[in-house]
Amino acid sequence: MHETSVSVVVPVYNEEENVSMLQAELRAALKGVDHEIIFVDDGSADHTVEAIDVAPNVRVIRFQKNAGQSAAIYAGLKAARGATLVLIDGDLQNDPADIPRLLDEIASGGDLVCGYRAQRRDTRVKRLTSRIANAVRSRYTKDGVRDTGCTLKAMRRECVGALVPFKGMHRFIPALVKGAGYRLVELPVNHRPRRFGQTKYGLGNRAVRATIDMFGVRWLLSRRLNYKVREK
Repeated sequence: MHETSVSVVVPVYNEEENVSMLQAELRAALKGVDHEIIFVDDGSADHTVEAIDVAPNVRVIRFQKNAGQSAAIYAGLKAARGATLVLIDGDLQNDPADIPRLLDEIASGGDLVCGYRAQRRDTRVKRLTSRIANAVRSRYTKDGVRDTGCTLKAMRRECVGALVPFKGMHRFIPALVKGAGYRLVELPVNHRPRRFGQTKYGLGNRAVRATIDMFGVRWLLSRRLNYKVREK
């Protein structure tokens, strides 16, 4: 298996109008960097997969049916071969041009670098809902992260071992990684208006599910095994 420097994991669901543009932006942002791009198709019903440009460093994982953003992210991270793993949305709202800055923070000693959207390009309702959810989540999980809803992140490969696969996991990546003793860094990143399509993972009853998950993660962190092997 060929090891690479950076693996970019992109969860996609009905993003046929976006993926080709995203690929072009990723190539530009990672020019000169040994990298692979892993698209995880979350059961798209359109031509998303066909719109992906085939290349030696591009892989596609296809789900038989829609399984959710957490499943797509986890599958991509587990399949990644890079020493550093990057997560980015497939809807063009995250800016690939921010990736080199995240990689610099990893090189400087960060284990997980979390982007936060300094100027969100979303509706007022969505911004307010997210602000409240982030404040509550941060208080109860003690992750100290201001915008866990921002998918754009970079992490050392070993951080994946701290993750627990469950629906909603993607909202608690910082809490799980920090709870395992890794160092977190936050960076402001660009957030762009959605150009094509519409949000696939809407508000719905997300607040209720996220609250239940939050207490579950808090319990899990309180029960985490914590030991060190004595050196001879």
